[in-house]
Amino acid sequence: MAWKTWELHLLLLLGLGLRSQGALPPPCESQIYCHGELLHQVQMAKLFPDDKQFVDMSLSTAPDQVLQRFSELAEAHNHSIPRQQLQEFIQQHFQAVGKELQPWTPGDWKESPHFLQKISDAKLRVWAQQLNQIWKKLGKQIKPEVLSQPERFSLIYSKHPFIVPGGRFVEFYYWDSYWVMEGLLLSEMTETVKGMLQNFLDLVKTYGHIPNGGRVYYLQRSQPPLLTLMMDRYVAHTNDITFLRENIETLALELHFWTVNRTISVYSGEKSYNLNRYYVPFGGPRPESYSKDAELAETLPEGDREALWAELKAGAESGWDFSSRWLVGGPNPDSLSSIRTSKLVPVDLNAFLCQAEGLMSNFYSSLGNDSQAERYRNLRAQRLAALNALLWDEQKGAWFDYDTEKGKNLEFYPSNLAPLWAGCFSDPATVDKALKYLEDSQVLTYQHGIPTSLRNTGQQWDFPNAWAPLQDLVIRGLAKSSSPRTQEVAFQLAQNWIRTNFDVYSQKSAMYEKYDISNGGQPGGGGEYEVQEGFGWTNGMALMLLDRYGDRLTSGTQMTPQVPPCLVAALLFHLLLSFLPW
Repeated sequence: MAWKTWELHLLLLLGLGLRSQGALPPPCESQIYCHGELLHQVQMAKLFPDDKQFVDMSLSTAPDQVLQRFSELAEAHNHSIPRQQLQEFIQQHFQAVGKELQPWTPGDWKESPHFLQKISDAKLRVWAQQLNQIWKKLGKQIKPEVLSQPERFSLIYSKHPFIVPGGRFVEFYYWDSYWVMEGLLLSEMTETVKGMLQNFLDLVKTYGHIPNGGRVYYLQRSQPPLLTLMMDRYVAHTNDITFLRENIETLALELHFWTVNRTISVYSGEKSYNLNRYYVPFGGPRPESYSKDAELAETLPEGDREALWAELKAGAESGWDFSSRWLVGGPNPDSLSSIRTSKLVPVDLNAFLCQAEGLMSNFYSSLGNDSQAERYRNLRAQRLAALNALLWDEQKGAWFDYDTEKGKNLEFYPSNLAPLWAGCFSDPATVDKALKYLEDSQVLTYQHGIPTSLRNTGQQWDFPNAWAPLQDLVIRGLAKSSSPRTQEVAFQLAQNWIRTNFDVYSQKSAMYEKYDISNGGQPGGGGEYEVQEGFGWTNGMALMLLDRYGDRLTSGTQMTPQVPPCLVAALLFHLLLSFLPW
């Protein structure tokens, strides 16, 4: 497996005592897409508005030839190539972004999936039909030349077509795909989901884990581990036990990756607990954000730069790239140079793994393997005990990330309630304690969504942004309560989020990856790139809420001239049909 090669390399470096000098292996072997002078010169010249654009371009010729020609060009200019010559070199040897992908219309797409009938509000029902249409715009299939000549591409080959997030994200992303799949299953697109699942399972067989996304520069970092949950949702919709039986060991292999490579021991009193963290011990700037990482590192002593780059990659592995959650070191808590992701034991990561262990126990039990079922049941019980001992705060009524140097980080983040969503708690009263925590934190006063934090650092996973998956953690977590009041708060949060999504769509004819909830609900901002349209997980989450609460949700606004013509036309057509005598 590719990652094991680098692990051996890393162990060798550590054994030689070189880590203190900053020597860490690069994110992949490619001297074009992951490290080396060509990558450095192109990205530092800022030829493109987004560093990701260059590393997503495919090669016109073999990489050895490109590197040879670049070496000659660099020698001719004493390794300081003028901008124009660099641009000409790129034009001669690289192809435009996206040439290796082709649009794909899912064969199992349906015009009117059944969940639409649950939606009482006519405007929301028409909007849901529009969201269902977007799946056709987000479908991608990888061209066969990526399989036959992989060295010419940063894209990782996947056999089956898939749904992408949208915007600059034209490849698959790991944790995004869970909420995408939930939406696809409601749209009755089970074959599309099965193909995406098979792609992920193939990646685990090849690399031992699922990369952050479908590019070689993402290979050494993963994302929140939701593969087991994806399988559970697929099997629940299809009862395809044969597919589960064929792939159960691959699911186990992915969890093994997190056990071997992301476990950390934490002591509390006399007792030691094993939990998990995000940790990516690979060096150099992230290729897709190279110039930003390189410039940030210049603010630090040279000996601290490799550690910074490793922590940035760990932050990217968390899916929260970036957030005040990880800015727990250094003199400036709002600066990315303070990032210390690997020093934290995150609530959500451990909740996801706790849930996965419970699902694996159920899977093995259903397949008749009682010994493995018991093994995963015990693993879940051990993790539940560790969550209670280290991360749970009885006084506040929530779980908190554990800083291995400073103890609990008591800041508000929606991830503090991830164990509710994951079903990793034992006392039913916990849900209502969490509601009081939300009230005490005053986050329920925000009418357009739950904020990602209460700190405005300029990072995209902080205030004032709100993200679809984090709404899900809170809403479905609270909905587990038997208390009508707590369930009603969950509904109201769903209503707030749907109205924000619907209102922005009505103004802009688009769905976004994140929303700014500070000024009436608008497309979000901050972070390393402009807000992106599409958008996979936002669409999936909206469909989930419309399915769950469709009989009660309302659009809450009168139709205005800002409503896009496509929505107006669809609504009129829908109303006309309702009056026809069938």
